[in-house]
Amino acid sequence: MAQRDEALAQIAALSRDFTALVDAAESSNADDEHDPEGATLAFERQQLAAVLDLARARLHEVERALVQVRDGSYGRCERCGDAIGAERLAARPAALACIACARTAPGA
Repeated sequence: MAQRDEALAQIAALSRDFTALVDAAESSNADDEHDPEGATLAFERQQLAAVLDLARARLHEVERALVQVRDGSYGRCERCGDAIGAERLAARPAALACIACARTAPGA
């Protein structure tokens, strides 16, 4: 699946960027607490870590959808069991809930 390949490529690129950022910070003698640039480095590291976490979550969603395709449950709402609309699946292929259930879900 193309989305899985895209997610894996994004994770690989972000992981390389994160490693490079950490290595650069370690090789410098900057003191994050007292160096004016230190806060920026820490912020960039945390921001990159958050984006990497989101990419990993996306990969997990795609892989879960692939399992659903294999077991025949893909396209069915996990809450009510109704079909998830084609438009929703086109926009969000890893959707687990139909529009109605997504609207009533806590935090939706």
